[in-house]
Amino acid sequence: MSRRTRNARPEAPGPSGFLVVDKPAGWTSHDVVDAARGWFGTQRVGHLGTLDPQATGVLPLAVRDATKLVPFVPGDPKVYRGTIRLGLETDTLDGDGEIVARHAGPLPDEPALQGVLATFLGEHEQVPPMYSAVKQGGVPLYRLARRGEEVERAPRKVRIDAFRLLAYRPPEVDVEVQCSPGTYVRVLAAEVGARLGCGGHLQSLRRLRSGPFDHAQATTPEVLAAEAERGEVEARLVRPVAALGMPALRLDAEDARRVLNGAALPQGGSVRMPGDRVAALDPTGALLAILEVSPDRRLRPLRVLRSLAAGS
Repeated sequence: MSRRTRNARPEAPGPSGFLVVDKPAGWTSHDVVDAARGWFGTQRVGHLGTLDPQATGVLPLAVRDATKLVPFVPGDPKVYRGTIRLGLETDTLDGDGEIVARHAGPLPDEPALQGVLATFLGEHEQVPPMYSAVKQGGVPLYRLARRGEEVERAPRKVRIDAFRLLAYRPPEVDVEVQCSPGTYVRVLAAEVGARLGCGGHLQSLRRLRSGPFDHAQATTPEVLAAEAERGEVEARLVRPVAALGMPALRLDAEDARRVLNGAALPQGGSVRMPGDRVAALDPTGALLAILEVSPDRRLRPLRVLRSLAAGS
């Protein structure tokens, strides 16, 4: 028996689902995951997209068997509210970095700023910053950056659906951004400064929405820790079916057994196209599996879940 097996503690039983944490500034996303493992008494916790330590706001977590559903939860859209500081450039593109350039001239007026923000709408390519968790050769870029190294990074396609000016108090610019997953708002801030000719960096950032999860659902770690002490934290979990955003199909006992064994089902009276996905529920209404319509129009199990009944 391995040392790890001898020292392993039995996990606390409980429901599965998603938790929306209001991440505080200074916490890494992994810090939040570690805290949640203590709140729920399980190691099976993961996040659905990182936030920089400086950033605050919506950080969705998957708890227990909901971790198996992370690839099926929509990540679009992402909505952020932040402040760009014009006139100063930093090596990290945000307020945590060292200043590398200062702009001595006058700052742009509001019409010029509005015009530049409009140029970002739609799809374009964005190069990930060196201070990011993107890996190159198996090494996170931020580790290379801390060693003073800079490497070529492949650009990624991102989409900006909205880039609104909320307030302009030179040199500070308050904005709201709706964008695709994988967009770095730090890079947007630096690009805004570059296009304006004065440089800039992201001074602060708050995520308001991540896919189906928004700030109205988010709870601070302090509140969650207190609720965990009282045995109330599991009431915060968002049901997996609610997060998936898929049509649901309740199965009878025979069809549920077939799905558990990996068998495909006929569509019955429904009309779905190949590639469409359905959340299959067992006779009690518990989430049983994710089914996908195959080219022959049958519902084939894509992911089968055996222990979500308590939290579906």
